[in-house]
Amino acid sequence: MSKVIENLKYSEDHEWVKVEGNVAVIGVTDYAQNELGDITYADLPDVDDEVTAGEEFGALESVKASSELLAPVSGTVIECNEELEDAPEKINEDPYGTWIIKIEMSDPAQLEDLLDAAAYAALIE
Repeated sequence: MSKVIENLKYSEDHEWVKVEGNVAVIGVTDYAQNELGDITYADLPDVDDEVTAGEEFGALESVKASSELLAPVSGTVIECNEELEDAPEKINEDPYGTWIIKIEMSDPAQLEDLLDAAAYAALIE
């Protein structure tokens, strides 16, 4: 069974969000990395890119599939995890300890549209 962490928000597209003030730290869930298999490449946006909730901001490629990453909230990319360029497998090794991007949120109220841990756990059962 896939691991779900209590203090995070989740999208139905299997991204997790950790809220730090007005910043959303975003990664993919344990369920997502299990479904993808061994991740071989992470396509990330540029710092200062604008992202819109529900729209693609990047992609993960694995030996099995390619999966687009959808922004759980809207805002401006303030940081990308550059470690993933050389070591995308870190997402497989520690999906909740490996963030992908950080977004300064333009509308923090969008967090209310995301799932809590219990609702996400029910979604992936």
